Amino acid sequence: MVDPEDCILITDLYELTMAQAYWAHAVTGQATFSLFVRELPPERGFLVAAGLEDVLRFLEGFRFSPEALAYLESTGIFSPAFLDYLATLRFTGEVWAVPEGTLVFAHEPILEITAPIIQAQIAETYVINQIHLQTMIATKAARCLIAARGRGVVDFALRRTHGIDAGLKVARCSYLVGFQATSNVLAGKRYGIPITGTMAHSFIMAFPSEEEAFRAFAETFPERSIFLIDTYDTLEGARRAAQVALEMKRQGRRLIGVRLDSGDLLALSREVRRILDEAGLPEVRILASGGLDEYRIDELVRAGAPIDAFGVGTRMGVSEDWPWLDMAYKLVAYEDRPALKLSPGKASLPGPKQIFRFYDEAGQMREDILALREETVEGGVPLLEKVMEGGRLLRPHPSLADLRRRFQEEFQRLPEPYKALRDAPRYPVRLSPALEDLANTLAIQRGILGES
Repeated sequence: MVDPEDCILITDLYELTMAQAYWAHAVTGQATFSLFVRELPPERGFLVAAGLEDVLRFLEGFRFSPEALAYLESTGIFSPAFLDYLATLRFTGEVWAVPEGTLVFAHEPILEITAPIIQAQIAETYVINQIHLQTMIATKAARCLIAARGRGVVDFALRRTHGIDAGLKVARCSYLVGFQATSNVLAGKRYGIPITGTMAHSFIMAFPSEEEAFRAFAETFPERSIFLIDTYDTLEGARRAAQVALEMKRQGRRLIGVRLDSGDLLALSREVRRILDEAGLPEVRILASGGLDEYRIDELVRAGAPIDAFGVGTRMGVSEDWPWLDMAYKLVAYEDRPALKLSPGKASLPGPKQIFRFYDEAGQMREDILALREETVEGGVPLLEKVMEGGRLLRPHPSLADLRRRFQEEFQRLPEPYKALRDAPRYPVRLSPALEDLANTLAIQRGILGES
């Protein structure tokens, strides 16, 4: 875990070298930077914005500690006068952002920061790092829920996420979009997420037999036992689990479920369900795990697998099929002068912005219009909200439970075609005439477009 005093150094060196050059040449005016994803990955019909709370906490605590300044001095890169300037630097700007859990699409700002350019520039790396990971994972987790079609999904990703911080954020983001629980105990403490777990194969192998392992666990946890049944022979494991479950039932206790973690999950789940039902145990649930993602869950559900819940780990926790987003943080205005980038394939749109969302008569999302912030687009619902001003939060952070409810309400309004796991159509996002005219005018001024 990173010491909070060191968070200010979670930045690329060029942010700091640019900052010294800005400072040395009195380029210290107000700048607006916009954070957005250029294009959605081919298999993503939407993105779920996440990570804002971490960004705002960072900006609230934006300062260079004596230890950080001592390290920067030791590099020999920075002048003593510039380091003195950094010693008193605080974030004094404003942030406009979509609330966490909001659905966003290509080129739409997830957040915009307006601040003296040195402050906004130094913040870039941390802002991208936090929003990128959490938006990517929240989106992947939402796709797993789509595939599950109402069956339970829990987070088992911690042991293979790319670091401890990533593991915590995976638990948070998956719960935000609707996962039932996490195996991550620290995430449970930190975020108030329900924690859950079963047992490892090592527990089974440590006892002389499966029955003894099952009995020992049931005696220790009579109200929360789930037996892992595939250590040796899965169907024999199911029969032994049923035997112990019947013993528990006679004692007034109940086996919650059994877990499958390998093999042909479709065929095995059908046979295990039959074994449990024939033993008079229809209430015992089947949980499946082991290399699952939205594609495999979708196959199992479509095939009618009698699986009640899925434990999703590695492939969700690293967004295995698409582990990155083309996310950018670009200068769009400096001292009231709109700015844009025109690099092929990496162009940006000028000026501070607002997203206006339109809904049809049934309350379903219809289209978005990306506009300049000062515009009013009749009939559209503005999505970007001012959440920080003068370096201070304008309201408390929403609770994770509130964000979870908000996402669920919003997601119900996304038409089904855009939720497709493969070949989803592109949601319509149009530019307002004023934004389009501004972008074209600036491009002409830079000699990129000819006069028409």
